[in-house]
Amino acid sequence: MSNTRIWRPKISAGLKAGIYALVAAGFMWAGSPAQAQTTFDVIGPKEYDLPVDFDPFNVFVQYAYVQDNDYVWDRNGNKVAGDGSQVISGLSKYVHFWTPNFSNKVGMAFEIIQPEVAIRNRGAADPNGRHVSGFGDTITGFATWFKPTPESTLGVQSFVQIPWGDKDVSDTNWKNLTSLLWYTPLIGKFDWTGDAGFVWQSTKDNGVTPGTTFHTNNRFGYQLFDWFEPFVGLDYEHTNAFDTVPEAWTLDGGLGFMVSYYENHSLTLRYSKSLEGENHSYNDSWNLRYIYLW
Repeated sequence: MSNTRIWRPKISAGLKAGIYALVAAGFMWAGSPAQAQTTFDVIGPKEYDLPVDFDPFNVFVQYAYVQDNDYVWDRNGNKVAGDGSQVISGLSKYVHFWTPNFSNKVGMAFEIIQPEVAIRNRGAADPNGRHVSGFGDTITGFATWFKPTPESTLGVQSFVQIPWGDKDVSDTNWKNLTSLLWYTPLIGKFDWTGDAGFVWQSTKDNGVTPGTTFHTNNRFGYQLFDWFEPFVGLDYEHTNAFDTVPEAWTLDGGLGFMVSYYENHSLTLRYSKSLEGENHSYNDSWNLRYIYLW
C-alpha cells in the first residue's frame, strides 16, 4: 500500500481482516492465575497490517474463548491436575482509527475494551464459587504506527486496565500493558505478525504486588486465497517472582484460520494448547474473533 494513498473502509479482501482490529488485549486476569491466558494471545494473522494516510473509521470486535482448566504447570514443569473449572469469556472492543494532523505517514488508534467473564467449577467446595460471572476490569489506551516499507508496519501500543470490574472477577489492581507491534510479508504468500512487551501491575487489595510479566506473540500466516488464511500461533510469557510466588512461564502453540467476507466482516477461529511451562496455567482453549468495520 502506498503511503500517499487515501485509505477508506472499502478495501481489498486481502487487507481488510488485518486492518480491522488493532492491538488485541488478551483475556487476562479473569480472577486468578489458573484462569488467565497468555498475554495478548488473541491476536490473529495480519492483526498489525495497518494503514497510513487514511480517512477516520471505526471498528467493533467481539472476542470469545472457552478454556478448560483440567491441568496446570507446577513449579517443576510437570503437567498436573487442575481444578477442573471452565472459563467462558469475551472481550467487546470499540476502536477509532485516524490520521494525525502532524503527519500523514503515521496512523493512530484509541480503544475501549470491556471483558465479560464466566467461571464454572462444579467441584468447588463452596457452592457460591461454583459459578461466578460479571464484567471484568476495563482496558483502554492508544496505539501509533508507521510503515518502514510500503508493505510492513512497526508501532507501539500502551493500555491501562482499570480495577472497577465486578467483585467476583476483578483483579483489584491497576495494570499497564505496553508493547511493540509489527507486521511484515515473508516469502511468497507467507506473512508474520507479532508483538513483544511487558505488563506492570500495582498492589492488589490483598496486599500482594504481582511481578512484571514479559510476553511475545507471533502469528505466521499463509494467504491461501484472498478470503482465507490459515496460520500457526506461538505465544510466550514470563512473570517475575514476587512475595513467596516463584517465577512463572509458558510457551503455547496454536492452529487457526481467518475468513474475510463481504467488505467489512472477518471471522477467525483458533485452538491453542500449552507446550511447556512452570508454575503457570495450562492453555487448552478455543478462541473466536468477529470483526465489523464502518
